[in-house]
Amino acid sequence: MAVVAALMLGAFAFNTTENLPIGILKLMSDDMDVSLSAVGLLVSGYGLTVAVVSVPIARMTRSVPRRLVLCVLLSALFLASVVAALVSSYWVLMVCRLVTAVAQALFWAVMGPVAVGLFPPHVRGRVIGALSVGGSAALVLGVPGGTWLGQHSSWQVPFLVVGALTVPPLVLIATALPASRPEESHAARGVAPDTRRFAVVLAVTGLTVTGVFAGYTYISKFLEDESGFTESTVGTLLLVLGVTGIVGVAVYGRLLDRFPRATLTLPVATQAVALLGLFAAGQSKTVAVIMMVLLGASLGPVFMATQSQVMYVAPGRTETAVAANSAAYNAGVALGALAGGLLLPVTGVRGTFLVGGLMTVAALALLLEEQLLSLGREKRWPPVPERAPADEAVHSEP
Repeated sequence: MAVVAALMLGAFAFNTTENLPIGILKLMSDDMDVSLSAVGLLVSGYGLTVAVVSVPIARMTRSVPRRLVLCVLLSALFLASVVAALVSSYWVLMVCRLVTAVAQALFWAVMGPVAVGLFPPHVRGRVIGALSVGGSAALVLGVPGGTWLGQHSSWQVPFLVVGALTVPPLVLIATALPASRPEESHAARGVAPDTRRFAVVLAVTGLTVTGVFAGYTYISKFLEDESGFTESTVGTLLLVLGVTGIVGVAVYGRLLDRFPRATLTLPVATQAVALLGLFAAGQSKTVAVIMMVLLGASLGPVFMATQSQVMYVAPGRTETAVAANSAAYNAGVALGALAGGLLLPVTGVRGTFLVGGLMTVAALALLLEEQLLSLGREKRWPPVPERAPADEAVHSEP
């Protein structure tokens, strides 16, 4: 439990630092005398780096003891955060961001298998759910908190705080995590390897994330221009979306083990309804609020469920499978924002939600098709039940 708590805090720190510049963009631009778009590259470049290096670095380090790997990654986050805060140079900050992005790529790849390997296989979904709460909380608490700190002091202070947050998990992992080799854990391989299902889950991740960020990137503009909310109200609605996301992750996380397919299909369907609902009737404030709640309830659970699924059906090592899913997620964020930007002058902000909703519907269709095919295979080739040993058969209850 101490290791899981440490990994949750580590996920919170990494996710916070990834999105930290968003809230203090102008402060950083003014202090370093660079354009806003240049500071924006600190976020987009970060995500693209994670997408590109996730799978290669997971493969390169798959035999290294996980205690050593996690300690190095958290140390890298600590050092990069401190250097970024102490040296007010754009290019030094860019290098620090790239180092942190590489560390985050590997952290997400190994975090799940490490935590799952400490518990019995039948609760791996709940473990993944707990880790996801830490990552989701970064968008609700970490980024707004960092923005507030930056506005009331300087943009360097939030980076120092993130660096300080890495110390407790570093100490806990160094002292509490067993020093076993990764291949010795039962979580090193998928429970039911299935290459086709693995490919479907990766496609669902890419489609849903690209779809949601095509519209979500411009959610503030939509809520102000189409729904008629004031700027201050939009901030409150985004907070509601974040809180709903944490609640959704917590609820779905407890159901992952019992209903692995439904806990992915349902939030994907909810996301499709939310995006298409905003397109069709988002001019109504009441409808917009309801759709925002549905969107919040689906964003975190979709990625959490795909992480759990790829570990379950991984055709090879689980850290490579998780790294591939993380790469699909980060690529989806970048492609979604790019697609939304290209669509904006052509279709208007409403059109970005239509396209995002249709992409999510395509992901839902893929899931339903895969489930129907799986049911067909099970009917044609029903599994043969294993016989219990004679002594167990005699003493077992009816």
